[in-house]
Amino acid sequence: MRFFRGLFKSGKFYLCLFAVTFSFVFGKGIFDFIMFPDELRVIAGEEQSFEFNVPVAATISTKDDASVNINQKRLTESVSVELDKPLYVWSDSECTMDMKLSFMGIPMKDVKVSVLPHIKLIPCGKTVGVKIETDGILVLAQGEVKDAQGGEYVPCDGKIYEGDILLKANGKELGSKEDLIDIVENSSGTVHFDGLRDKKSFSADVSPIIDGESEKRKIGVWVRDSTQGIGTVTFIDKNTGKFAALGHGITDVDTKQIMKVKTGEIMSSAISAVKKGESGTPGELLGDIDRENVIGQILSNNEYGIFGKCQKQFFDGEEMPVGLQNEVVEGSAYILSNIDGDKVEKFEINIDSVNRYNTDNSKGMVIRITDKRLLEKTNGIVQGMSGSPIIQNGKIIGAVTHVFVRNPAKGYGIFIENMLSKCQ
Repeated sequence: MRFFRGLFKSGKFYLCLFAVTFSFVFGKGIFDFIMFPDELRVIAGEEQSFEFNVPVAATISTKDDASVNINQKRLTESVSVELDKPLYVWSDSECTMDMKLSFMGIPMKDVKVSVLPHIKLIPCGKTVGVKIETDGILVLAQGEVKDAQGGEYVPCDGKIYEGDILLKANGKELGSKEDLIDIVENSSGTVHFDGLRDKKSFSADVSPIIDGESEKRKIGVWVRDSTQGIGTVTFIDKNTGKFAALGHGITDVDTKQIMKVKTGEIMSSAISAVKKGESGTPGELLGDIDRENVIGQILSNNEYGIFGKCQKQFFDGEEMPVGLQNEVVEGSAYILSNIDGDKVEKFEINIDSVNRYNTDNSKGMVIRITDKRLLEKTNGIVQGMSGSPIIQNGKIIGAVTHVFVRNPAKGYGIFIENMLSKCQ
């Protein structure tokens, strides 16, 4: 009691109370700014509503020649709004708006508001064979080379590391593992390498060691130059032939890095069997890939999936409008997926939660398989289903991306607008 009386008398109590209150309010504001998205997206001709529920003010303006309404009022020069209340945005055409955020009068963040054209896509759900040739040679690990006397060496140690991408050796471009082996084995001295490390250029000089068993020169690296498997196409743009698939990037199984595409193909496939998912062990779609039947070219591989162009006649189906993330709600939806032969089927799911501004864009929503047929066949989400389009209220809103390892009936989905942002 004497301690608290001392606080009251000295005024320290009020100072402490102010500090706690300030920390709570200001801390929440900082958290809100960190989590606030860098970009919002709107469809032209459709009013979109956003509910941020944050104590933040925003000033919105545009330099584009478009008719824009903010909270049902015409935007002329700029308008100020409070984001603890719903925000309504409408534009008659494509444009870009600037939204400047401030907290307690302090400018904090600039947000881009993009108005996209009214888009219709063909939701697919068809599995395809996927093959990617990497841009350069990916280093998986270092390895020892044993010479004729039994000495063990790692020639590349301290010079080339796991995750490096080797682009050139002695000035020659490396298109395959065979190119690397040929240059090293036929070298007469040090081999000069140019490559990328953490997306930055580097160079290294490595002196090969003659392997005592094969009598060939080696530098002591394990490498990979391609990958292939089965994935699901999410959508195709009938007008352009562009497609998107997977909903997440293809990463190297050893280094976990997203593989940079040099060339890539999607090929016709048919599902021949299903390995059911179990708690702790993901299931898998097993299929036959027709490598002679190439149906599209992969142009890019990034955190939102693989993207490219395909033969327009390959995918049939009705076009469907796009639903942005602020239209996605918890509740029933369905996916299109190919788990038997080449047949695409509709399966019921439930969207359990919507994480609109998750820092991991491939995990924008938590979904749960409710369809009895699918649960009987697969136990839920299995490898190969990534990319299966998610449809709700007559709109394509996203794609399946991951499975919960401990509960295969549940998984994650990506919002379709994130995939569209990379479908160039």
